Amino acid sequence: MNVDLFDFDLPEENIALRPAVPREAARLLHVTPPRGFDDFSVGDLLSLLRPGDALVFNDTKVIPARLEGERYRDGAVAHIGVTLHMRVAADRWKAFVRPARRLRQGEKIVFARHDTVLTAEVAEKGEAGEMLLVFDRSGTALDSAVAVLGHMPLPPYIAARRAEDARDASDYQTVYAREEGAVAAPTAGLHFTESLLEAIKQHGVEEHFVTLHVGAGTFLPVKVADTDSHKMHAEIGHIDAETARRLMAVKARGGRIVAVGTTALRLLESAANEQGELKAWSGATDIFMTPGYQFRFVDRLITNFHLPRSTLFMLVSAFSGLETMRAAYAHAIKNGYRFYSYGDTSLLERADNKSVK
Repeated sequence: MNVDLFDFDLPEENIALRPAVPREAARLLHVTPPRGFDDFSVGDLLSLLRPGDALVFNDTKVIPARLEGERYRDGAVAHIGVTLHMRVAADRWKAFVRPARRLRQGEKIVFARHDTVLTAEVAEKGEAGEMLLVFDRSGTALDSAVAVLGHMPLPPYIAARRAEDARDASDYQTVYAREEGAVAAPTAGLHFTESLLEAIKQHGVEEHFVTLHVGAGTFLPVKVADTDSHKMHAEIGHIDAETARRLMAVKARGGRIVAVGTTALRLLESAANEQGELKAWSGATDIFMTPGYQFRFVDRLITNFHLPRSTLFMLVSAFSGLETMRAAYAHAIKNGYRFYSYGDTSLLERADNKSVK
């Protein structure tokens, strides 16, 4: 499909630089194709869920994956910015490096802060500034060094407008985060508080957790003219056998599977087979959803508002229909909804779901 179909104008004032306080005070747009959309807040979510439904959360935890280092060559020093995005071994990460032209394969980057010094060698150079880095320590020793040296990897559309500060350490993390490895937050989950989660449970809605370590590739723009030419970056995740069994039981009794965030949806759809059966799964997924994709497992999606021409706007257009989502986003912009990671959210019904009520 032509990427221009997924473009729209977004005023800068609609980009959220801080989250709503409290978290559930954020607005929520309920999108029900083909009927239209209605305005709510996240605190109204219980009225939109039925006992027997199941919410599926991504419990990945954001690590301080943005590193600042230096490369030394023939007496010259170059400042290098690194964003880790996918771990491939105990001592190896794929990373986006800027400026990539200042590094050659085999050269080293030195990261230093306080008494901690970490070195990475460029093992491979890929496209769009992506590199494979091999560090001089591994496992928990590497994790500890990154925790000292790294910064919270705020999305570029926030980082370009303000500096990271202490509030981001908690704001850019879900309250249920537990599996370290993400370099971007599963942002739909940022709206949930402990009290809201308890209320959802008391309402008779099940809560389940899966893990997909979100990579920095989620922020990469689509630079090709046609979606068929776009290459998705892979992300690693897993679903355990007991969670898969319980979610299948929800489907069997007529409950609805509600993915909290595009990352939870991508993982569930990667794991489900063509018959809609979900089993234990682990590995890397580069699934890319555009209009025409046949969803196998997820019935509803809670997700924030995404960038123009992005793979995530393509995903929601596949889920609820391109014209529906273009109209929904126009409504959101006109009515002052806040976009992107710290912004408001939406509850999307699947366009081909005949059971929507």
